[in-house]
Amino acid sequence: MAKKLTLGYSPCPNDTFIFHGLASGSIEWPGGLDITLADVEELNSKAAKGALDVVKVSVAAAADILDDYVLLRSGGAMGYGVGPILVAQGECELASLDGKTIAIPGKKTTANLLFGLCCREAGINVTLKELVFDEVMPAVAAGEVDAGVVIHEGRFTFQEQGMVRILDLGAWWEGHTGLPIPLGAIAVKRSLGEGVARQMNEAIRQSLLGARKNPAAASEYIKAHAQEMDDAVIREHIDTFVTDYSLDIGEAGEQAVERLLGEAGWKEGDVFISL
Repeated sequence: MAKKLTLGYSPCPNDTFIFHGLASGSIEWPGGLDITLADVEELNSKAAKGALDVVKVSVAAAADILDDYVLLRSGGAMGYGVGPILVAQGECELASLDGKTIAIPGKKTTANLLFGLCCREAGINVTLKELVFDEVMPAVAAGEVDAGVVIHEGRFTFQEQGMVRILDLGAWWEGHTGLPIPLGAIAVKRSLGEGVARQMNEAIRQSLLGARKNPAAASEYIKAHAQEMDDAVIREHIDTFVTDYSLDIGEAGEQAVERLLGEAGWKEGDVFISL
């Protein structure tokens, strides 16, 4: 009898869109799935502890778990023009933030890694304040921090909150590497075996294809977990973060992930499942 697997992903629209088929049972998984929805940094922490069989992680955090996990080719978030942004209450230059306090959505997030690379290039040092992603802009607005690194729907709503974009961290990455920005990936425990990993990769791919074919079917599930977003923002979120790289990362995606993993401290070894 097939083993029931634990699966974790975020409540953000891109993930609930991709995984609706598996969550609803329209894409069957032998043995069933025990699903956890959690903030990306919480998922990174669970992966570091080996607490989930299959888990969405920040690509930056994957550098620390590749001895125990392997990355799938489907289900991730990657693309051009999809990166995190640095925002503040007023216009300023990155260099002027030297010595200031900056809110980040978790130390192991790809967003924080990119911000750190930008700070290193600019030769500045900052104090980091870790917050849940949806607490970053309120902290900036309240003057609790001098600027904040914004992810997810914040990319579309920061101006409504009176924020100014200081730097597009994804555009910075693209300009330096020519590669898409790899934000998140799906990791599967190596101990489950290559067969299960390949089967999960295909199940996620079919779940995504089903959502694209009939997006209305996933609408209620997506809205139930979205962070108070209207339909237009949800749609923009999905269109931005669910790309063809989410079906298969391709050669450019492999290069992007391995380049980012290198920046995060990964040395060498196999990263992705073989198909």
